[in-house]
Amino acid sequence: MKNLLLASSALLGLAITPAVAQDARPVAEGDIVVIGNRAIEEAEAAIRRTAGAVEVVPDTAFKNSPVQTIKDILGYVPGIVVQPRFGDDARLSIRGSGLSRNYGNRGLSIYLDGVPMNMSDGLVDLFEVDPSAYRHVEIFKGANALRYGSNALGGAINLVTPTGRDAARFDGRLDVGSFGYVKGQASTGGVSGALDYFITASGQDADGYRDHSDGHQVRGSGNVGYSISPDVETRFHVNANSIRQRIPGEMTKQEALETPRAAHPAWIDQDQQRNIDSVRLANKTTVRLDQTRIEFGLFGQHRHVMHPIFQWLDFKVNDYGGFVRAVDDRSLGDHRNRLTIGANIHNGRIDTRQYINLSGAVKGAVAASMLDKSENISAYAENAFHLRPDLSLIAGVQYLHASRDRRDRFLSNGDQSGRKSYDLWSPRVGVLWDIDTGWQAFANISRSAEVPSYDANSFATPASSNLTAQRATTYEIGTRGGREDVAWDITLYRAEIRNELQCLTTAPWAACSVVNVDSTVHQGIEAGLEAVLLKSAGVADDRVMLNLAYTYNDFFFDGDALYGDNRLPGVPRHFLRAELLYKHPEGFYAGPNVEWAPGHYYADNDNSLTIGSYALLNFRVGYDTGSGWSGYVEGRNLTDRHYISSVAIAGTAGPASQIFNAGTGRAFHGGLRYRW
Repeated sequence: MKNLLLASSALLGLAITPAVAQDARPVAEGDIVVIGNRAIEEAEAAIRRTAGAVEVVPDTAFKNSPVQTIKDILGYVPGIVVQPRFGDDARLSIRGSGLSRNYGNRGLSIYLDGVPMNMSDGLVDLFEVDPSAYRHVEIFKGANALRYGSNALGGAINLVTPTGRDAARFDGRLDVGSFGYVKGQASTGGVSGALDYFITASGQDADGYRDHSDGHQVRGSGNVGYSISPDVETRFHVNANSIRQRIPGEMTKQEALETPRAAHPAWIDQDQQRNIDSVRLANKTTVRLDQTRIEFGLFGQHRHVMHPIFQWLDFKVNDYGGFVRAVDDRSLGDHRNRLTIGANIHNGRIDTRQYINLSGAVKGAVAASMLDKSENISAYAENAFHLRPDLSLIAGVQYLHASRDRRDRFLSNGDQSGRKSYDLWSPRVGVLWDIDTGWQAFANISRSAEVPSYDANSFATPASSNLTAQRATTYEIGTRGGREDVAWDITLYRAEIRNELQCLTTAPWAACSVVNVDSTVHQGIEAGLEAVLLKSAGVADDRVMLNLAYTYNDFFFDGDALYGDNRLPGVPRHFLRAELLYKHPEGFYAGPNVEWAPGHYYADNDNSLTIGSYALLNFRVGYDTGSGWSGYVEGRNLTDRHYISSVAIAGTAGPASQIFNAGTGRAFHGGLRYRW
């Protein structure tokens, strides 16, 4: 099955990774990067050791496209729903994580080369994600992200950049498209003895589909590694971003469907924006000692966010931390045993000043001033004991201590200072069965925990001061694997959640209000399939491929005092992405793909306002041999369907509720790339 994956990944970029490659030699956790180009193989090996839903998406999955947003990376990963809002921003939800958020993202952890991109209070911006920069992307759903010390409901996503040992000497591309979209990117890497380096930079401009949604982004990252010995490597990482993005604002349902390109007049009058300057520095050292591998490192990041919205928010974020992780893989008698232990520190402070937003994004009088400090210390351990060579029993636990401290410096409206701390344990048990060399089955029961972020106004009112951590118990069973012409990945899960954190929109000009919901259930099916439907006998890569990702979201209240057993709003119950693609041995490829959300779903907890179904037809054609010149042309939403892409969740909504974002209309993109 490895042959099918490698042959098609350069074209389709598989979001499905089979359990065990039939023709691949085993890759041990002890194989460190300096030994060679092993990054993707090592990531796939990690999947084969995980008793749960995990994915690896190679860069060939998303670099033959405009690579504008994180949706271009994750579009064919079942269980993930990405709902674009404007520019590069989107709501990213895994298994319903942070489902009520319509700005920022919560309920999952995003890493860049293993270093947190989340702020220390848990929120994360997607503006700093540059899809054109990564070698591959690792997705660990739910508690399967224990290897990073993450135990959020949604899990973790790790964006992995190349190193000088697996990067092209030069890789440059230019993409253009509808609505003023232009993006250029270039990278280089190399090796000099024990030293290797990689650097990439991109610049992007877009007028935006909607009025008042133009943006400009400059992003760059790089790393330098030094092999101290064959078993010791240290690597330094740097990442910097400058984001300038206007915000069009939410509209009523009728306005979003009938005049989808319009912006909210108040957003235009206030010239609402989200502007970010950020820099991130990190070091990771890897040491291999006989049968034990140790990783440890430090990181620091600074963000300056200039965010005129209903008020003019001006805040500076300084986060810092460190991590250590050890993996011991050895035999205990006749049984293989793999022990993983680790600890993380992620602390930070947010220095915020809010001003009255006058017309034209002009700062007025001070409206609020505060200093927020977050501390997060976690420790985790997981042990996989092989009862038989093909059957392993896995048990793990994580402990999290978190504190949130606010010092209010604007006291004319009362002192809203306060401090809260949390001590949370999250155990996990699972089983992993290698049915044969290309087929695995797994099951697990896991706990997760999430602490409220600062934008929950945790100390502003007695109600918000009493917010508690969200807890969930998730039951998961699934299988993954492959045969000669087919690969599959199927998971069923049920998460029983207590005190789910919901961010409810009460007015279009104000921040949402965060509440705890007593009891909810998130359950569903995540199914991926890849198959060769037609192929030429004896001709390599002359084939027609089907790539399919289906997600079933069954989310509902469980006997809630206000909403009974209503459905949770914000996401379609069924979501399907499918592509039929022909590939020619000389590098030509072409085919249609669809995005389909059948049925309706709700915009509010009261289930009083529905959002209709939609289907988008797309088509792409291109040429790529893996080196030299390549290019593509892609059409999206070819029928110019008007639809709702995302909604700001409300308790009760009506026809006048301004909570909807329109999806992008018909668009065309094209790009050229050169590698040597």
